[in-house]
Formats: sequence, structure tokens, C-alpha cells
Amino acid sequence: MKHSFISRIRRMIPAAFIILLFLSGCGADTASDQNGATESGDPISVSSFKLNTIVTLRIYDSTDSSLLDGALSVCDQYEALFSRTLETSEIYRLNHSDTYPVPVSEETADLIRFSLDYCSLTDGAFDITILPVAELWDFTSSEPAVPSSDEIKEALTHVGWEQVSLEEDEDGQFCVSLADPEAGIDLGAVAKGYIADRIKEYLTQSGVESAMIDLGGNILTVGGRPDQTPFVIGIQRPFADRNELCATIEITDWSVVSSGIYERCFTVPDTGEFYHHILNPNTGYSYQNNLIQVTILSKSSAVGDALSTSCFALGLEKGLDLINSLDDVYAIFITDDYQLHYSDRLTEQFTIREITE
Repeated sequence: MKHSFISRIRRMIPAAFIILLFLSGCGADTASDQNGATESGDPISVSSFKLNTIVTLRIYDSTDSSLLDGALSVCDQYEALFSRTLETSEIYRLNHSDTYPVPVSEETADLIRFSLDYCSLTDGAFDITILPVAELWDFTSSEPAVPSSDEIKEALTHVGWEQVSLEEDEDGQFCVSLADPEAGIDLGAVAKGYIADRIKEYLTQSGVESAMIDLGGNILTVGGRPDQTPFVIGIQRPFADRNELCATIEITDWSVVSSGIYERCFTVPDTGEFYHHILNPNTGYSYQNNLIQVTILSKSSAVGDALSTSCFALGLEKGLDLINSLDDVYAIFITDDYQLHYSDRLTEQFTIREITE
């Protein structure tokens, strides 16, 4: 075993600690038509602990509960590939291998390739090889501590997304190699979004036209509500109670993903220094850029996942520049003065309501 992996259970997707609350009115009665669609808009739903978070699925236009079971199975299928803590997963096997290349499935190769694109897009501000540094930090401990500078300096020598190579052989087998055997990959910042997209594919291919997928705060909708109105998503106010919102936004067939600094963090008692889980791969310490939250609206939840972390890492100015250069992607940045900053055309595309204290 190359790494002394932390044995505690940690969240699979460190990028999206912001709670996005699903807001909708539900009638007291539910009537079904001949196709099983619920006339009142009440959904069939299921919640389950997966991906080290609470996964909630709601289907509004069917009463077929087997669709919920199938969607949860999709979640299990991909967690079994991407988890860095599950010893049977492909990522765990890759991180603990003594020889390269390591064969992986097409799905794992697809997500690694997707992630490397964002590492390149951000010039390494987003880096899936941050794992050796991330393992030094424990943001869930009752007595968190700052790693020593020597530990961080040594771990940083094993960080660098360019050392990841992905190839496909003549037989169609995908293989991954790490130039540094002490390196490690963590797909946590993108995996939930990718899995949400696959669940949506499953539901739409099964005929579902109205549903909400919530993977611990990664929100992805299938269409709108059965009455043709949009879903209303509440964005949590940073550092406030979980039911306190800073804004609501209406979406139909879109994804909403946030990254923020206030769920996994701690303050050093003696010095008052504040640290959070979004780590700078150049320094090994938390990013300090006056941002406290970034929310991305996109068609693809994987894109939203990758960009929420990427834009936080880039900071307000460069993050906005990136979003404004992309098609069909929008963002809300919240700075440490609690001001909301919108990307271009966001208010033209969506109905958003800020909630003041």
C-alpha cells in the first residue's frame, strides 16, 4: 500500500458542500392517470445514504417505484468504480497499484479524461492529484490540526495532473498510469455530477419527464414540474442555519451545483486562522481569495461540479471570465462581504430572487 489512507469515512465529493434546498408545494392528495402520472404533482421518492451523503430522488410523472430502485442501482454502479475509499473500486486499485499501466473501465476512463480537461483549462488550479495533500487535512475531526509545513512540502512533490496518462490499446482496453508512484487520484470533485447525469439518462430513457435528482446538494432536474412550472431551488446562505437561504432560482431541465468553504472548515483557537477543504495544489493550504461560495448552473451536472470547484480556485475575476467564455453555463459568486456576483446573462435566462436578512 503506497499511502497511509485515513480510515475515517469522508465525503466522496469534496467540491460541493453547499446545501441546495428543493422547494415545492405538495398537495394533500395524489391522483394518477392511466399512465401513472400524478395529477397533483406529488412525487414518488426515495432517500438513501450513498456517496457518503444523502441521495434523494423524486419522480413526479410516474408511480412506478421500480424506477427509483433502478436509479439507486445506477448510483451504486458508479460509486463502485469511482470511490477512492472502497477497496474494490477502480480508483482505489489505481491509487494502490505498484505497477502501471492499470486497466480501467470505459466509464472511469471517461471521467478521468473529463477531469483532466478541467485541470488543463484552469492551468492546474483544479487538480485531481491533490490527494496526497488532502490526506494530511482532517476537516471532520473534533480536534482538527494544521499539518506541518514539512509534511505539506513533501506531499506537494507528488501533486501534478500532468503526470496522469490515459491510453486505449488496440483491443479497446483503457489504461491509466501515474508518473509518480506516490501520487493519487481523487475524482471527488466531479463524480457526483457525473453520476447525476447518468441517473438522468436512465430516467429519461425510461420515459420519465419530470423528476429531481439530489445527490447531497448536487441538484439536477428532469424537465419541470408536471404542471409545466419550473422547479425552485434554494441556495443556502453561507455560515447560516441550513434552512436559511440567500437566494432562490427557478430551473427547468438544468443542474445547480455549489462549492463553498463553510461546511468542512475549522479555526485554529490560538491564532484565529481559518482553514477550509478547497485546497490550493500550489501551496497545500486552503485557497484564500475572498470567495465563500460559487454556484454553477449548467445542463450537465458533471460540468457544474467541475466548474464550481474550478471557479472557486480561480477566484472572482478569473472565474467570471471563464464562465462568460462558455456557452450555456452561468454562475453566482458570493464574496466574503456576502455580495452576490452574477455571470453575464444569468438574470436574462433565469428567475432569481435574492433573500435579504
